[in-house]
Amino acid sequence: MPTKKKSVDFEQSLSELEALVNQMEQGELSLEESLQAFERGIQLTRDCQERLSAAEQQVQVLMEQQGQISVQPMTPDGEDDGE
Repeated sequence: MPTKKKSVDFEQSLSELEALVNQMEQGELSLEESLQAFERGIQLTRDCQERLSAAEQQVQVLMEQQGQISVQPMTPDGEDDGE
């Protein structure tokens, strides 16, 4: 039986973060609600960053298992850098 709390799905976290941003941009939240939303947004951002980092490490391990030791840099749009 796993002792770790099941991590929230990346897409679900990202969707919740987007909803929080939209709420905050509307400007209809009280100061207290805005602070709570901001705090939750920071937590979601960190969770997403951790999930992305874990996925990157997993991809690197899989590439190494296939004998491809080098990691190719990616541009922000997801395409390779032209090499």
